[in-house]
This record gives sequence, C-alpha cells and structure tokens, in this order.
Amino acid sequence: MSEQQRGRRAIEVGPTGQTVAANLARLRQQRGYTTRQLSALLERNGRSVSPSGITRMEKAERSVTTDELAALAVAFGVSPSSLLLPLEDSDEIGIEVTGAGVVAADVAWDWADGKRPLHWSDSGDRSTRLFDYLLYSRPPGRREIHGIVLRPRGERGRRQVEEIRKAYKALQENGLDIRELQRLDVDAFEHLMGETDG
Repeated sequence: MSEQQRGRRAIEVGPTGQTVAANLARLRQQRGYTTRQLSALLERNGRSVSPSGITRMEKAERSVTTDELAALAVAFGVSPSSLLLPLEDSDEIGIEVTGAGVVAADVAWDWADGKRPLHWSDSGDRSTRLFDYLLYSRPPGRREIHGIVLRPRGERGRRQVEEIRKAYKALQENGLDIRELQRLDVDAFEHLMGETDG
C-alpha cells in the first residue's frame, strides 16, 4: 500500500533533494559500499536506514531527512555540503538550489562554505549584506571581516584585539550600523570605546 493510499501525501523531492540523491549514489559507489554495507554502517552509527530505503533515496523516491543527511556525511567522511551541492564549482555552470532558483556553482559553494550570501540584496551595499550574513550564519570565531577572523573572548592576543579594533573603526567610519555586533562582541567594543573616549 502506497503512502498516498494510506492517506499521507508523499513529500515531493525538489532540486536539492535530486542533488542529494545523485551525490548519495556517487559517494556510495566511490566508497565501494553496497546498500547493505552502507545500511549496516549507518546502523552502527546510530541511524537506521534499510538497504531498500537507501535505494529509494538514490532514486529520489524518498526524501533524506536532515538527521540522515548528517549521518550519511559522517559515514562517507565528507562535509554535508558535498551531499547538498553538485560536484561543480565553475562560475559558468548554473545549479538549482531549492528556494533560490538557478545560481552559479561557485556562488553556491561559497554560500554553503559560509563565505558569502547566496544573493546580494538590491538595496544596501555589499559590505553591509556580507556583514549581516556572517553575523547570523557564523559562530563568533568563524566570522571574518576585512580578512580578520574574530576570535572569541579569551582566545585573543594583543595583536588580534588591535586588528579587530581597526576593523570595527573602519566599519563605523563607513557608516555601517554595528549595534548588533557591539552586543555580540562587548570585549572588543569596550577596548574601542576606551580608545575613542580617552
């Protein structure tokens, strides 16, 4: 009896789901796993997926859940993005990303790697949009502004704090509203305000 016959609608597999299906098949074959071997490996790692479930995933007849995606990435020894995006990174190749439409492959990879937004907003400048992207999608130690990685408090040397202060001053001088960053990085702003006030 199909899911539709039981009264449940099957979830349609969209463009990213199709890519996950193709990458699952590619990685399984590259690693030399049968569906049974991959199923057993997933089971040992605490995520149960039957061999027939893996076959259905590869044919895009069954959606891959987020937990399954993470477990598959662990089993294959790859990043989750290697399942989510095609193995292409040319600026001349367009790939379809669910919710975004067709974008250049290199842009999709930069987005997945946390380097930039998928699309630039029509309003506002790019540095503000990039800052906003980094602020809300990267942990503090993985945010980079003007080439400076902003490490968490307690992990900063004197030179690092000085570079951060210079970057913040440059942002302020360019008219960027940095109140949210000030809230998240009190330590650097205390130094900055002390220098400005003194």
